[in-house]
Amino acid sequence: MSFNTLGLTDALVRAVTEAGYTSPTPIQAQAIPAVLGGGDLLAGAQTGTGKTAGFTLPVLHRLSTDKAGMALTNKSSKRAIRALVLAPTRELAAQVEENIRTYAKYTNLNSAVIFGGVGIHPQIKLLANGVDILVATPGRLLDHVGQGTIKLDKIEILVLDEADRMLDMGFIHDIKKVLAVLPPKRQNLLFSATFSDEIKALADKLLNNPALIEVARRNSTVEVIEQMIHPVDRDKKHPMLAHLIKTNNWKQVLVFTRTKHGANKLVEQLGKDGIGAMAIHGNKSQSARTKALAEFKDGSLTALIATDIAARGIDIDQLPHVVNYDLPNVPEDYVHRIGRTGRAGATGEAVSLVCVDEHQMLKDIEKLIKQTLPRAVIPGFEPDPNAKAQPIQLRSGAPGHGNRGGRPGGGRPGGGGQPRAAGAGAGRSAAPNGQRSSAPAGGAARNGGGQPGNRNGANAGGRGNGGGNGGGGRGGQGRGPRPAGARSGGDR
Repeated sequence: MSFNTLGLTDALVRAVTEAGYTSPTPIQAQAIPAVLGGGDLLAGAQTGTGKTAGFTLPVLHRLSTDKAGMALTNKSSKRAIRALVLAPTRELAAQVEENIRTYAKYTNLNSAVIFGGVGIHPQIKLLANGVDILVATPGRLLDHVGQGTIKLDKIEILVLDEADRMLDMGFIHDIKKVLAVLPPKRQNLLFSATFSDEIKALADKLLNNPALIEVARRNSTVEVIEQMIHPVDRDKKHPMLAHLIKTNNWKQVLVFTRTKHGANKLVEQLGKDGIGAMAIHGNKSQSARTKALAEFKDGSLTALIATDIAARGIDIDQLPHVVNYDLPNVPEDYVHRIGRTGRAGATGEAVSLVCVDEHQMLKDIEKLIKQTLPRAVIPGFEPDPNAKAQPIQLRSGAPGHGNRGGRPGGGRPGGGGQPRAAGAGAGRSAAPNGQRSSAPAGGAARNGGGQPGNRNGANAGGRGNGGGNGGGGRGGQGRGPRPAGARSGGDR
């Protein structure tokens, strides 16, 4: 099957072909005809399968071939926003919009992206004449709605991208506010890496008799990813990581840590070992995050150290190695982390450094993915068989545990993506006194379209601007049995 057999316009097929793709992935082959048909859609596919092109291509087709689209003679004339894509994070939103630009190259359609963390006034100017397709994070979109700088009364198509991630990050209330200002008659597309019960509940309320597509079983891991567990004492993780990078001559490795402090510390430690590393997490500025991603993608940086803000958004062709320096608090995040490698049919390697404190986390992961992961002890790093487990530090000064216990205090996480302690209040943003930040201006660095539907850029953490841990605000909004601080916050 090729893209020109799916009913897309010649202009779209030409753009996709120039981007280097001729054959659609399974999710694209099923989703594109479904969206072209005009009905609602609930689509799920494991990470790395090309979901973005599954909705961007048919949306572009519909908008460019209807009466309003056919009347367009250029990309800059005044127009109404007719399609809205909601994404959970800055980098993810920026990359979705970059893909839209890539595929809309030979049409008269235009697009824009708005998100938190940058000034709002350039976005106001950007939106003055309207755009055909707007990609936005929910909080910043609501900022514009509140200031009257955006009109959404002509929306014909709504896309919720990475809907499961948005729910995990506490965006359900913002999503409901957005839905309340949209025209009731529209096409709704909900794309998700997993079909949780929460996603199905949202779909029941949002979608009207949707087509259902699921191209991989829930929480499955890509078969081409070679997974390995290296048992190690907690204080030997850094030396082991440096050893693996040097002895295996790894040139590009994405490393996940549990906390922002841990990421910063590891960058310093690897630097002393002569290994180039930079961190990406919610406390980093947008420019610092963009710089780290750019250097990692072009191969000038060996190691990118990330918290779970990056678990859904980084897409790098042929990324060979992912390392779980710390196992994630939530088992599902393991699937999303290792999905950064082994994309688009390529092979990849996912290594996890597991100490005695994380044995229960490992059991939970293996139960979720329904397989026992192979173990290999590295000579010289044999773990102490008499070591006793200690409480996992979910964040600095806040001990927790690796099982999926309840989450006292509920509430959405505070800003910056830093896991919150049990019972902590939920801050709306990282701004002082819980104030809304003046965040988003549109323009994260755009790094070219990759595999159709894959995104370059990392999921950004922190509902605020990547600042501190958020003050008071919306407590009591927990979604059930997740460990304290399990969900990192998201960008506004």
